[in-house]
Amino acid sequence: MKLENAQAAMQIILHAGDARLKTAEALKSLKTFDIERAKQQLLDANEDIVAAHQSQTASLQAESNGEEIEYSILFTHAQDTCMTVCSEINIAQQLVDICEAIDERFKKLEK
Repeated sequence: MKLENAQAAMQIILHAGDARLKTAEALKSLKTFDIERAKQQLLDANEDIVAAHQSQTASLQAESNGEEIEYSILFTHAQDTCMTVCSEINIAQQLVDICEAIDERFKKLEK
């Protein structure tokens, strides 16, 4: 594996890992219905996953432009991590919407 490929893979893993941690924090915020904080944490997570995607896309574009990229288990792991965290963020965003709807209903009932 070329050094650039390993570095790209590690960038993907690091950014996706940061996004995963921020998503987990958002879910913790949801447990106490701190919805605004959860939303901000997911925005921060999204910034990290976009950075991970950018690293991944650069590698994919290089290969599509004819650059020979050899197979790497590390890069495969990086892509898997990136896509898994994307799914986690999507689910967390849906949970924010659900909690927001529940919170609104409780507020109406309390009046």
